[in-house]
Amino acid sequence: MSFLLNILSFVQFKITDLVDILLVALILYQFYKWLKGTAAVRIFFGLMILFVIWKGVSLFQLNMLSEILGQFVSVGVILLIVVFQPELRKFLLYIGNTEVLKWARLYIRGKSNSADYANDIEAITRACERMAATRTGALMVFARSTPLDDFLATGQAIDAKVSQELLENLFYKNAPLHDGAVIIIDHRIAAARCILPVSKDESISSDLGLRHRSAIGATTLTDAISIIVSEQTGHISWCKNGELRRNISPSVLKQMMMEEIYSEKE
Repeated sequence: MSFLLNILSFVQFKITDLVDILLVALILYQFYKWLKGTAAVRIFFGLMILFVIWKGVSLFQLNMLSEILGQFVSVGVILLIVVFQPELRKFLLYIGNTEVLKWARLYIRGKSNSADYANDIEAITRACERMAATRTGALMVFARSTPLDDFLATGQAIDAKVSQELLENLFYKNAPLHDGAVIIIDHRIAAARCILPVSKDESISSDLGLRHRSAIGATTLTDAISIIVSEQTGHISWCKNGELRRNISPSVLKQMMMEEIYSEKE
């Protein structure tokens, strides 16, 4: 009996060991996916190389060099927080946007009437269609769970109901507020001419301008969603989690807004 218990305990240890390895591998893989194509991935590999060198130095008992490298490694957690602040923020946003927590937020806030947002969807879709036809550049940011106070502080407060006419006037090329982004919060235009952080991702196509890079930057650092109308091509683009979907039709845009932005408010 004791022999069987020993075997079971050994098997249990192996299973937990395997689970531990798989979880670590999954975390490292996901972390690499977020860092891929950015300068941060080089820093990550640099820190890993430094750690390996420190272990090798310790193995050969080079005490002085080991002590110096050990000081760098001992503050490694603080260095990681400073260097990978945007990536860690994105990781926490990813956790906060899981389905379980999303349902919890909806339960706490309560449900809103979907009819309140039908007019918004129609107004935004028509405005984008008109601006695409006239090649009027536009950048709209839709706030979700992450506060956008830092972005709002850079622009001009509006606090107006969403309407097709107002959006077209704001982005009219001779209008004083046409530069920058319009931020929409709770089916109201909160501010215009807002400055967004520009993504420095080296993998971004060179034919994308400042509006698209700003949309990528804002949606990488927050869980907001951006809609862009290109001034050069008139194409409508959609950006979520730093990923850009280009040249979508007004009908597709309308469907995506219903599913991704306003479905959480219903």
